[in-house]
Amino acid sequence: MTEKGMFEFDDLEGVLRRVAERLDDNFTGIFSKETIERYVKESYDLLAVNATVTVHLPSLTERFAKDRLRALAQYETKIEKDKPSILFVCVHNAGRSQMAAALATELSSGRVEVRSAGSAPSDSIPQNVHDAMQEIGLSLENAFPKPLTDEVVRASDVVITMGAGSISAVPGQLLGGHIAPTP
Repeated sequence: MTEKGMFEFDDLEGVLRRVAERLDDNFTGIFSKETIERYVKESYDLLAVNATVTVHLPSLTERFAKDRLRALAQYETKIEKDKPSILFVCVHNAGRSQMAAALATELSSGRVEVRSAGSAPSDSIPQNVHDAMQEIGLSLENAFPKPLTDEVVRASDVVITMGAGSISAVPGQLLGGHIAPTP
């Protein structure tokens, strides 16, 4: 093995540029290439802070940047919101908020856009959280801890904090707090 870790990228700039190119297809006419590239780089940096395994960072970066750009476009009314949105926030975005997001998605039958985030996100979702959701027939297979970002908060109609401490109130948002026990 080299001095670089087994899962580090020789051409990170190239990888992130290709991610930005793919996202540019989704946001042509909405955001400039420079804005998309900046969001991709920033999203990568935000996720990399807590990453212990980096092999999936490019794909997670793409999903996270896409969600952030969609939220920004909604907030700036560059794209229409076709359904109400809820954001669940907890400290690590690895338990309560992920479970609440999965339950809200299931119970709304897709009629609500549901997001989750953490004020200090973990590197992964613990197996006991996956197991608990499997017991009720829900999967967190595609879920991953994400940091709380301004555009996601602003694009949300309702923000529910779940023991995440305080987040700044945003005009137009309904903030609700609920302390749920740590799973």
